[in-house]
Amino acid sequence: MKISLLISLAFVALTSGCAISQNVQPVDSNTRIEKIYVKENPEVHMAGLLPEIVTQLQELGFKSEAYAGDRPEGARHYITFTANWNWDMAMYLTYFRATLYDDGRVLGEVEYDAKMGGANMGKFGKTADKIRPLLAELLAKVERGQASNVIGMQLGQ
Repeated sequence: MKISLLISLAFVALTSGCAISQNVQPVDSNTRIEKIYVKENPEVHMAGLLPEIVTQLQELGFKSEAYAGDRPEGARHYITFTANWNWDMAMYLTYFRATLYDDGRVLGEVEYDAKMGGANMGKFGKTADKIRPLLAELLAKVERGQASNVIGMQLGQ
């Protein structure tokens, strides 16, 4: 009996704190967005993340482009983001947060937090696959503007 209790307690101790949280504050359904600018974050040291966010926004039906420094004139809708990676047998996304603004007013936010991922094997995988469902949920109710399929045009489709 004592051995069963000790094994149960050890299991709880090992698996507690192994949570990965994903939070989305979606944009309201009465919002129309044609183009989303993505602000470069020089503190994020993963070169492929910025173009990945732009590509995912385009795949969701929005015109999108990255910018550095001051927001371009007329850039009403824009996203800022931060991200961190960690090492545990392999590199994995530890934290991602993106905020969508409408001329300075927060429209919605997403957060992926695997800082307490511990033994949770779900923390491993491609960064793109971690953020794709978050961005999709963030923008699910948004009415798209006249976005062109930039990806299809690049592939000659």
